[in-house]
Amino acid sequence: MGRIIAFVRDNDGVRAVVDVDAREVCPRCAAGRGCGAGIFTGQQKTRRVEARIAPGLDVAAGDTVRIELAPRNVLRAAAIVYGLPLTGAAIATAIAYLVGLGDAGAAALAILGLFAGLYAGRRRLDRQACLAQFVPTVSGRVATSASPS
Repeated sequence: MGRIIAFVRDNDGVRAVVDVDAREVCPRCAAGRGCGAGIFTGQQKTRRVEARIAPGLDVAAGDTVRIELAPRNVLRAAAIVYGLPLTGAAIATAIAYLVGLGDAGAAALAILGLFAGLYAGRRRLDRQACLAQFVPTVSGRVATSASPS
């Protein structure tokens, strides 16, 4: 969930600028046991994202809305963020085993492979074409109860 702050209009249409506080909607984040998605950003505050607006949905600035990412895109993002580093570490460890570097050499090479995978994932996510598929969608308005004054 998030709150619409503004709208952006360009050649791609209209997108909503939404402030999202993961701690507010994710019990794991609220408890400090999140998935680790923000581990390298160091951000614990509200994040501002641009989201497409579902066809036929009428929203305005200040509305509390539900945003989502298509399940297939969540899997793709997880494969890039987690899969590439793990694959890099596994390949590097296999190379160390084949070359006969021993435990210390395998550990060092695994760490290098992990960082190579992190770098590859970061580079892939920095590409505009890649990021375009991970744009969330405002899927509905959330009814909020009026707070007593």
